Amino acid sequence: MKFVSHSVALSTIILSTFGFAAPLCAYGPLGHEIVGAIADERLANTVTATKIRALLDGLSLEKAGVMPDEIKGWDKNGVDDPKSFHYARHPKIDKQLRDFWQANQQIDNMNSAAPSHHWFHYADVPVLPAQKYGEGRVRRSKWDIVHMIPYCLQVLQGRMPEQNERKITKPVAIILLAHYVADIHQPLHVGTEYFDARGRLADPDKEKSALADEGGNTFALELSDESPRSRGIHSKNFHDFWDYDAVNALFQALP
Repeated sequence: MKFVSHSVALSTIILSTFGFAAPLCAYGPLGHEIVGAIADERLANTVTATKIRALLDGLSLEKAGVMPDEIKGWDKNGVDDPKSFHYARHPKIDKQLRDFWQANQQIDNMNSAAPSHHWFHYADVPVLPAQKYGEGRVRRSKWDIVHMIPYCLQVLQGRMPEQNERKITKPVAIILLAHYVADIHQPLHVGTEYFDARGRLADPDKEKSALADEGGNTFALELSDESPRSRGIHSKNFHDFWDYDAVNALFQALP
C-alpha cells in the first residue's frame, strides 16, 4: 500500500514544518486524493490540522492534492479567460493560485531563465545507466521537484518570504506539497530513459542530443482489453496509463 507511505511522508513533512515532535506523494486525480485524504486522517484533531485548515480556508489536503494539476487548465486560454474555472468558494486561495500560475507560466524552453510550474512536478534522472540524483546534471535543475519540495518547506518555516519571485505563499506551499509528495513517489516523475535518433538507448551524459521519454509520455501503448473501455483496442501513452488506469483499477472497489 504505497499510498499510505506517501501520506505518512506528507503528514510527517507538515507536522515537522509546524514544529511538532510527534512521530509521524503522480497519479491521476484519484491517486492524489487518496494521498491527501490519508494525510487528513493522520493529522485529524491536531493543532497542525487546525493551522492547515485556517491557511487553506477550510480546504482539505484531499482537495489540495489535485489542485496543482487542475490549474494546468489555465495554460490554454489564460487565467483571465471568462470561461476559465476558479475556486469561487475560496477567493483568497484562488487569487494566490492565480498569482502563482502567472509567475510560473508554461514554458517549453528548458534553458529559459524563468521557470514553468510544469517543471516543479518532476526530475528526469536517467534510468539507464542507473544514476542517483546527485551523480549527474542532465535534466536536474533548481526548479525540479527535488528542489521545489524544500523551497515550499522554507516558505512554511519562514526562511523564505511569502513575497518571493515564485509567488508561493504559505497556503500555496501546502497545496503544492500535498501534490509533490505524491509525485516524487511516482517512478515516472523521477526517472526517464533516453534514446538516440534511431531509437536506441543512449547515455545523455555522453550523447547530448539524446531524447528523453518524458516520463513515459512519448511511449504509446496498444491495449486490447474489455470493460471499462468501449472498444477492444486503444492507444494511450504510458504515463496516462500509469496515472489513471493502474490507480483506478487498484482502487475501483473502494469507497
